[in-house]
Amino acid sequence: MYKAIIFDVDGTILDTEKAVLHSLQEVLQEEGLSYTQDELRFVLGITGEKALSQLDILDEEIIFEKWVEREASLIHEVEIFEGVKETLKAIPQSGVVTSKNAVEMEKGFYPFGIDHHFDAIVCASDTTEHKPHPAPLLKNIELLDLTPTDVIYIGDSTYDMACAHAAGAHFGLALWGAKTKEGFEKAEFVFEKPEDILAHI
Repeated sequence: MYKAIIFDVDGTILDTEKAVLHSLQEVLQEEGLSYTQDELRFVLGITGEKALSQLDILDEEIIFEKWVEREASLIHEVEIFEGVKETLKAIPQSGVVTSKNAVEMEKGFYPFGIDHHFDAIVCASDTTEHKPHPAPLLKNIELLDLTPTDVIYIGDSTYDMACAHAAGAHFGLALWGAKTKEGFEKAEFVFEKPEDILAHI
């Protein structure tokens, strides 16, 4: 049994895929850059700054600001995954480790009113290194006053899994967000729905 469950946000707690990809695609099109949403899928799970650094963009800072604003305007397209709220209520100790920065959290996480369920929240603004580096997860574990073997980190991307394993923690695949087990052969757990996590606390 584990003492705490730590969650990623996008694709794990919130179904943000459509809003993230749609907003980025629109902003890039306005800059004369044409990408399909499939071509932009690599941005899911890493910081926005890191994602933009991998695209052919001159002024990444301005584009990032536009992307954050556009994504916030599409918040009506974002939903909490079914079963997440009920699961959070039943977990005695939990945390969040996300690649969203503080501004993105204010615009795209806190409005959902579920942050009170978490004992520790670490976003990209809180560490200099980001997923897949273990630093943000280790910081969260420290805030919870636990050790890596005390927790499961739940996420939907290979960046999440790499972060967990680099930190010495077990990883649980949020299959409801990832939609595939491919590439996650090293995951300690595969959870088809959020409620399945409760068997391990």
